[in-house]
Amino acid sequence: MTVMNVHEFLKSHIRTVPDWPAPGVQFRDITPLLQDPRVFRVLIDAFVHRYMDPALRPDVVAGLDARGFILGSVIAYELGLGFVPIRKKGKLPFTTVEETYELEYGSATVELHTDAVKPGQRVLLIDDLIATGGTMMAGKKLLEKLGATVTEGAAIVDLPELGGSERLKSAGLKLFTLVEFEGH
Repeated sequence: MTVMNVHEFLKSHIRTVPDWPAPGVQFRDITPLLQDPRVFRVLIDAFVHRYMDPALRPDVVAGLDARGFILGSVIAYELGLGFVPIRKKGKLPFTTVEETYELEYGSATVELHTDAVKPGQRVLLIDDLIATGGTMMAGKKLLEKLGATVTEGAAIVDLPELGGSERLKSAGLKLFTLVEFEGH
């Protein structure tokens, strides 16, 4: 399967749910990618093969709550690396650092254990989708508060019209995504 075919193959397995969670929103549902073992393998391999490259290889993988946990933990396992969860506020039992970010309506806070990464570690930050970029930006800031370097942000889906990928790139974060969808 060529790289272009991989992208098309994965995109064909992402379900679009119209008007969810609100009218006018086209929700990009990645669960079909996870349900079929062959499709899931193609998805994970697309990331693993990229990060096996010594120039891109991180020291640790961090995943954003919650779908970033699914991807990040499997990718970390396949690369022989540790995995760090970045959780929604109030979910981690140990001492944490936190970062609040703006949503379309309101705000949210994510947390990270203070001992999750060491200063100087190279971190791959992963989530399922980049929309406005707020969650990934908050994760980047948390990791940097602890002295780590986020080498790249990765996601399955980019929704470029929402401006998140451009916002993240403008903040100096390299991005890798597998699929783009126009519109919301």
